[in-house]
Amino acid sequence: MAKDNSFDIVSKTDYSEIENALNQTRKELSQRFDFKGSKTLISVHDKNLIISAEDDTRLRNLNDIMQTKLVRRGVSLKALDYQPVEPSAGGTVRQIVHVQQGIPLDKAKEVVKYVKKLKLKVQASIQGDLVRISGKKRDDLQSVMQKLKAKDFGIDMQFDNYR
Repeated sequence: MAKDNSFDIVSKTDYSEIENALNQTRKELSQRFDFKGSKTLISVHDKNLIISAEDDTRLRNLNDIMQTKLVRRGVSLKALDYQPVEPSAGGTVRQIVHVQQGIPLDKAKEVVKYVKKLKLKVQASIQGDLVRISGKKRDDLQSVMQKLKAKDFGIDMQFDNYR
């Protein structure tokens, strides 16, 4: 009897790379003329990023710098979930950015539904915060991988445990 092959669809974000990108952002902010003497702050609290600045324009500029550094460090911007900008103490504005870790249940259901719609001889199952795809033929699994890479689910996805 042939053994089933499988792979996992996961969403992992490397927090050490995020911390490195934030340190690079802080260094650039300290050297830029348009941010000299401004009240900009980037911090990590409970695995969420908190960015604050004096006004919306500086917050957008700070966000652009941070995104550039994150992309250079290999962190996907799809892993970031931006919350609305809110006023903060001292006349500043702040924004909380949730960092995605694991696939949310609604997105996992969407992935499973998409895989079943492909009509290949594979099974998709949700296991906690990952989706496992299994089947007899490796070619079918590779086909599913290619189709999943081509479709945008709005989340950061990696393929892991291919066996």
